[in-house]
Amino acid sequence: MIDPHAPAPPGTPPPWGAPAPLPVRPGTGRFLVLACVFVCAACGLVYELELVALASYLIGDSVTQASVVLSVMVFAMGVGSLGAKRLRWHAAVGFCAVEAALALVGGCSAMALYAVFAWTGDWGGLWSAGPRCLLVAFSLAIGLLIGAEVPLLMELIQRIRRQDAGGAVADLFAADYVGALVGGLAFPFLLLPVLGQLTGTLLTGTVNVAAGGALVLGLFRRDLSRRARWTLLLVNVTVLGLLASAAALVDDFERAARHAVYGDDVRVALQTDVQEIVLTGGTHGRPLDLFLDGRLRVGGRDERRYHEALVHPAMSGPHARVLILGGGDGMAAREVLREPGVNRVDLVELDAGLVRLARHDPALAALNGHVYDNTRVHVHTADAFCWLRRTAPRAAYDVVIADLPDPGITASTKLYSQEFYGLARRVLAPGGRLVVHAGPVTARPRAFWTVEATMRAAGLATTAYRVLGHDVGFAPGPDRAAGESRAPHDWGFVLATAGPGRPPLWLAADGARLRTLTGRALERDALEVPAAGLPPSTLVHPRY
Repeated sequence: MIDPHAPAPPGTPPPWGAPAPLPVRPGTGRFLVLACVFVCAACGLVYELELVALASYLIGDSVTQASVVLSVMVFAMGVGSLGAKRLRWHAAVGFCAVEAALALVGGCSAMALYAVFAWTGDWGGLWSAGPRCLLVAFSLAIGLLIGAEVPLLMELIQRIRRQDAGGAVADLFAADYVGALVGGLAFPFLLLPVLGQLTGTLLTGTVNVAAGGALVLGLFRRDLSRRARWTLLLVNVTVLGLLASAAALVDDFERAARHAVYGDDVRVALQTDVQEIVLTGGTHGRPLDLFLDGRLRVGGRDERRYHEALVHPAMSGPHARVLILGGGDGMAAREVLREPGVNRVDLVELDAGLVRLARHDPALAALNGHVYDNTRVHVHTADAFCWLRRTAPRAAYDVVIADLPDPGITASTKLYSQEFYGLARRVLAPGGRLVVHAGPVTARPRAFWTVEATMRAAGLATTAYRVLGHDVGFAPGPDRAAGESRAPHDWGFVLATAGPGRPPLWLAADGARLRTLTGRALERDALEVPAAGLPPSTLVHPRY
């Protein structure tokens, strides 16, 4: 609640002469200033969240990107507050200029970051860190401008009617924090799902410059010279024009940038509630590739090599009831249904939009064998961890297949934790088997063997193996800006059981006829556990 006006201590001279000549009553003027504080705080937090979200998508490792953005921005806010002291005597002009600059920089930050990643992200060399440098630069610039707002707003509110410093600060911070709450909630629940990152950020910049310009040119216009009024009006109109032009061109820009990232064969691009999905190829004999949040999830040239190696070693034994965690593209379910004797397949996928696409897109549905039309397949839209904890029946499945994103991706870390494997072990029938995709062995051996150590810590006996794949030149893992790895491309898997001995690697003689995998190759690609054991990864101590 905003406190009523409290007079400043007597004997303290104001830094200006008489109160500002306002076109409204002082009480209304104070309310308008605080309303502007509310709007600007909401816009500032949207810029912050947008940088974190876009950097996590483009660069990877959301914990690192969030830490960089937040720490740099908070530091810059302190510097900006100090720098704003020089503008106190021209608070109205200074605040309007700051808001115009903030709207332009913050509103265009998403497009600029996306453009640098799309058109220069594959240059390599020194420029391989270009997106990260730009992220830091935008965090610094936005933080400086946000930090300059509060001192100038304090001068403006005191310009209306003098108030003790404690009361004025309390009023401003109350409006600021409530605005931050609204902005923080609007970004994930309104701007991102409805408008997307680019348009949402441009709209935020438009609101930002309109609020700052309306406050100064409307409420404090009598404090400005005629030349200052026209200059600020021209600046604000120019910024609005630039943001509006960018908004009008954002669809064309996004298509061009997407083609620069994925190539000219983009066929489907959609943003679900969970992630961005892009499909390339799949027609006229071209291989179909599926990208989730910019990372290659299904490569049409060698997806069978991956899915046959993931599924069939675990199916060499009882497999009447199978649980697939992830795998919304339907490829793992396709391989499961190729084996005789499968009665039921439960598939737990977080993204219902991916399942819809895999069901209805002609090329993707053809590739997964139209598995979602099979009555034995039952889809559960849920987070795999929560589903195992709350819904899954105990000792119900002969085979559990974890077809999940790379363990190094922050959002996936809990799905490679000791707690997760403890839940998975609970649903295994006696003699049941669990298989996990654990990331590349050669390129990221520590992450792979951490998965294996974590499964053993959960009481599972493990056998590790890998298969080689094609190098598609597109990172499936957590860090998309680290440059190309010279290590051979492979997929690593861990097969486990709750029994006392390590599960054997073999293929059933009466099983499905495979195109890319043989029993001899499987035995050859088995891996020995390194002598130096690694500590397991847990929810409170993730190690990927």
